[in-house]
Amino acid sequence: MASNPLSRVTTLAFDIFGTVLDLTGSMTPPTRQFLQNKGAAIGADRFWDQWRARQRIEQYQDSLMMLGHSGYLETCRRALLYCLRLNNIPFTDEEAHAVMQAWQELKPHPDCAEGLRRLGKRYQLVALSNGEQPYLDHLEKERMRFGFKALISVQRAGMFKPHPSVYRTGAMVLGLEPDCIMMVAAHAFDVMGARACGYRGAYVNRYRLPTEESPFKPDFEVRDFIELANWLEC
Repeated sequence: MASNPLSRVTTLAFDIFGTVLDLTGSMTPPTRQFLQNKGAAIGADRFWDQWRARQRIEQYQDSLMMLGHSGYLETCRRALLYCLRLNNIPFTDEEAHAVMQAWQELKPHPDCAEGLRRLGKRYQLVALSNGEQPYLDHLEKERMRFGFKALISVQRAGMFKPHPSVYRTGAMVLGLEPDCIMMVAAHAFDVMGARACGYRGAYVNRYRLPTEESPFKPDFEVRDFIELANWLEC
């Protein structure tokens, strides 16, 4: 009988933005207020969808251009300005800066505290995130307080996920073989990138989206951290 491929996993590496932290719930209310103040025709939900999609494009462009790693918050800012211009919404630098301040106040998904508490009894819990290091330090201290054993930023690799250097750097920082680490993410591309580099992968499908068309599939799929804990405690 083949051995369980998850049996070597000692460490869970969590994506932060969208997986641990609720970006939609945190960012939509202040964005809605800004758009209402501007008399914008577009609604906050649609604008947030545009902003988030454009941010991913900004990150991919940043990695592909290889002109120096800009950082997570800078790609958020560039995406915001793009979407404001796309929707013909006038703004000043001061107004854009005020909207960006909401990124400092992100809230965790409500299932995270219990799920991480249970998972921490069996596994080492770390973050492997697109966020820059000072930003991750701020979020852990002020917004999460989940006691991650390490906060590993893609700054160390100089690329955004799902670039292979991110996952290889993560394994090197932890001093572990890749198959001892399970990537936990609510983004299928993140799990795909990790699996391609030898990690195991859990897809926390919070947004009810399909996996990538790729041979590098998650080991399993769950809805939230409570179901993740249930699965891994078996």
